[in-house]
Amino acid sequence: MRVLLFGATGMVGQGVLRECLLANDVQEVVAVGRTSLTQEHDKLHQVLHADMLDFQPLENLLQGFDACFFCLGASSVGMDEARYTHLTYDLTLVAASTLARLNPQMTFVYVSGAGTDSSQTSKVMWARVKGKTENALLRLPFKAVYLLRPGIIQPLHGVRSKTPLYQSIYTLTGPLLTLARGLWPAGVVSTEVLGQAMLTLARQGNAQPVVEQADINRLAKESA
Repeated sequence: MRVLLFGATGMVGQGVLRECLLANDVQEVVAVGRTSLTQEHDKLHQVLHADMLDFQPLENLLQGFDACFFCLGASSVGMDEARYTHLTYDLTLVAASTLARLNPQMTFVYVSGAGTDSSQTSKVMWARVKGKTENALLRLPFKAVYLLRPGIIQPLHGVRSKTPLYQSIYTLTGPLLTLARGLWPAGVVSTEVLGQAMLTLARQGNAQPVVEQADINRLAKESA
């Protein structure tokens, strides 16, 4: 299958890219982003694009894909609701709306987060905005839309956070996170497991569009 990947330079995107390149049934991965990847691979093709609110110049390159793994995201720390909505809702829906029109048979997989509020009534700002984004994605005419809600994500296999502070925390807590994944699989997931689960969704789907942590673990095991 042909996979379109957004956010390949981020921590989650790096992990998903690794699993895609390892998968025998993935023919091609096209990574769309503002920043160039240093990684090279026969399956990997990069598309650099500065304006993530206008994909019209790329439409000829965004057709014929079986799946899109949308891993773009931003922390809400220090942001007001308007700014966070722009980076979370607006950017996602512009890309997804374009892809739904160009690839109606595509499976669209969106990395959301544990605690997202589908009712959009939560007092927690990010949970409302993520819920609004999820609801809007479900209304688009894709073959299928899946909304992953992972808990704490542990980077593995050389995957690194782009935020120095976060990376220092991951480095210091790595052994503890490994232990926590074993003791609390409902709360901690690795980038490897997340990528494997997304591939399973692209291959065979899932009964429900919202994929919580327990289902992420199950789907990853089914990818083996």
